[in-house]
Amino acid sequence: MTSPNISVEDVPLSKFHRLLTLRSGGGSFVDGYVLSIIGVALAHITSSLSLDSFWEGMIAASALIGIFFGGFLGGWLTDRLGRKRLFFVGPTLFILASVAQFWADTAEAIFVLRLIIGIAVGIEYPVATSLLVEFMPKKYRGPRLAMLTILWFAGAAAAYIVGELVLRTGGDDAWRWVLASSATIGLALFIVRIGTPESPRWLMSKGRDAEAEQVIKRVYGNDFSLDNLPEESPNYKINVWSLIYSGYAKRMLFIIVFWTCCIIPLFAVYAFAPKVLAALNVSGDSASIGSVAITLFFVAGCMIATRLINVIGRRNLLLYSFTVSGLALLCLGASNNSAGVWVLLFFAIYALFIGGAQVLTLVYPNEIFPTEIRAFAVGIGTSISRIGAAVGTYLVPISLNTLGITQTMYVAAGITFFGLLLSWMLAPETRSLNLQQAASLG
Repeated sequence: MTSPNISVEDVPLSKFHRLLTLRSGGGSFVDGYVLSIIGVALAHITSSLSLDSFWEGMIAASALIGIFFGGFLGGWLTDRLGRKRLFFVGPTLFILASVAQFWADTAEAIFVLRLIIGIAVGIEYPVATSLLVEFMPKKYRGPRLAMLTILWFAGAAAAYIVGELVLRTGGDDAWRWVLASSATIGLALFIVRIGTPESPRWLMSKGRDAEAEQVIKRVYGNDFSLDNLPEESPNYKINVWSLIYSGYAKRMLFIIVFWTCCIIPLFAVYAFAPKVLAALNVSGDSASIGSVAITLFFVAGCMIATRLINVIGRRNLLLYSFTVSGLALLCLGASNNSAGVWVLLFFAIYALFIGGAQVLTLVYPNEIFPTEIRAFAVGIGTSISRIGAAVGTYLVPISLNTLGITQTMYVAAGITFFGLLLSWMLAPETRSLNLQQAASLG
């Protein structure tokens, strides 16, 4: 018997939803691990293989380059071939490339393998997030997507812990075991994803209504059917370009700009925290403790934002996040000659409040686009924002040397305030809407 008055977006959180969070969130954990593990091993690789500065930089940037291509590829393939098939591509590439790194003997080989790992990470973002959001009840959609950012930091922390332990207990080639260690997590992710069903929303978008109904009954019970899914099956073929032409271009612009404006200052501050602190006259033990504290404040900011996302709404969370973090960057620039405690305070405020914008980089693109273009939008945001991350990471040391710390912080504040302006103009509120309503231009 069908339950005509109960939407699948209004059901309680079930064992299936918790397992799907693990299956999707595990990808974010692996992403954080594989992207951070190179930071632990790079100095040892450089020494062992006698790398010059060019190859050291290329290996450090290889994963970011891979993410750029993987985001485009993953978004396009996920919308074309389905979520379920692509759900296993990332873990497979993680395993194969991580194991192959153990035997890599040249800079070129490590670069290519890290590039492949970056492609796998780029694929993960659109497939894992779109599959999660298309099954998750409305009440839990935002917090569960936001949780993926916290899991990324957990993976990064695990990489530093495991990497340091292996390097301390291994010999001259311990870095090989460090790089290969991510294969174990990739294998665990592959295993836990076995049995994941295809998204019924994607099946409906391809006109496969009978298969979509089977999935709904399997997940929610025999009393549920397509009548309980707030998603219309299209009567005509829809593609990415027709959707963009029909009005989604403005939303795509919003995603690209706000994601980029969030990530450029963040990557710059996070990657060069010790150098920036030194330029702000915070050095010695204070700088070391400050770098660790800033990382903890980033995590805390993401956790607080996850709790607030349904309380104050997506739009308000984004505007508050950009406003306060931008003001903190302005204060950092103005406090060049202030006592170290003030510098650390403004750094902490920035790290704490940018968490709101950071978690929304995975929430907004999954909510404000229809099923036919959802994964593509996430892929585009992932790819183009990584250009911003790479540019920010590359320019920060140059800016510190040429413009100085004050002007560098002012530039970062300007980028943040530009993100605020565009978000004020374009950011929608999707908190109380079901997924089809949130994705509707009306």
